[in-house]
Amino acid sequence: MHVISLSLSSIFFFLFLTSTILISPVQPTTSKPPAPRPHRELSADYYSKKCPQLETLVGSVTSQRFKEVPISAPATIRLFFHDCFVEGCDGSILIETKKGSKKLAEREAYENKELREEGFDSIIKAKALVESHCPSLVSCSDILAIAARDFIHLAGGPYYQVKKGRWDGKRSTAKNVPPNIPRSNSTVDQLIKLFASKGLTVEELVVLSGSHTIGFAHCKNFLGRLYDYKGTKRPDPSLDQRLLKELRMSCPFSGGSSGVVLPLDATTPFVFDNGYFTGLGTNMGLLGSDQALFLDPRTKPIALEMARDKQKFLKAFGDAMDKMGSIGVKRGKRHGEIRTDCRVFL
Repeated sequence: MHVISLSLSSIFFFLFLTSTILISPVQPTTSKPPAPRPHRELSADYYSKKCPQLETLVGSVTSQRFKEVPISAPATIRLFFHDCFVEGCDGSILIETKKGSKKLAEREAYENKELREEGFDSIIKAKALVESHCPSLVSCSDILAIAARDFIHLAGGPYYQVKKGRWDGKRSTAKNVPPNIPRSNSTVDQLIKLFASKGLTVEELVVLSGSHTIGFAHCKNFLGRLYDYKGTKRPDPSLDQRLLKELRMSCPFSGGSSGVVLPLDATTPFVFDNGYFTGLGTNMGLLGSDQALFLDPRTKPIALEMARDKQKFLKAFGDAMDKMGSIGVKRGKRHGEIRTDCRVFL
């Protein structure tokens, strides 16, 4: 079904669920990360003796949230990306700024302002349940990793084993966010450099961008493509003309669109499939950074392959999430802690 078959009334159906833009991974730091240290290795059975019911406990919360608050799925997946790409996968995104403090936590950074409360709430609820059964044993960062996997699977995506053993980080600083979060108009060069700085390949960049198969974006993230592409006073020539017309109806050049959001994959915005990639193939990418993946010779062949083979994409996505989940993990009291409340340091 062509994406343009979505009528304006159909689009407004998505709006009441409100905003969540699932912008995945990020912008540059260094090109070659240090080799992983053996003592920081994670394992799938890390809690097999300490808290054997962990995944069942988290799963009971994620399944309920998926039914009652479906926007929790893309919100939590995005939360995991933003956590791992700033300071590593250590739960630092969950910390709240102390009242009256001038040192803002990560979640207060401008780049994180659109992170949905439904994502944070899902982790807080899961942590509370886990604490009632396994007090002071399971990190918030491990719970976030498990919850993200659960939501991916509940939405139709792959089920992969989550390796565990992360400790929660002791630092959360807003100023560390900007260089590590991608822009909606990031170039492929910028994205490749950023992913390389996290130890991720070009293929993993493309595959992980497939998380945009569910989720939504605010008009401001693609408004330039509709009216003034790169200062030309004209729309992005790579944007499908019928889609352009639809988008302009919902996102006027000025005023009236600050709270409007549109699906990143308009064909199946709540289903984790490869619709994102098939959309790129017909110039239906909502964000400039997404459509760019189909225009660059380094990334286009990978995007085409993911569009052709859904099962290959799902398998590759699970593998890439497993690898991403090991970025910058903390282990031991010297580097981390096991928080009892994900929102505050011990």
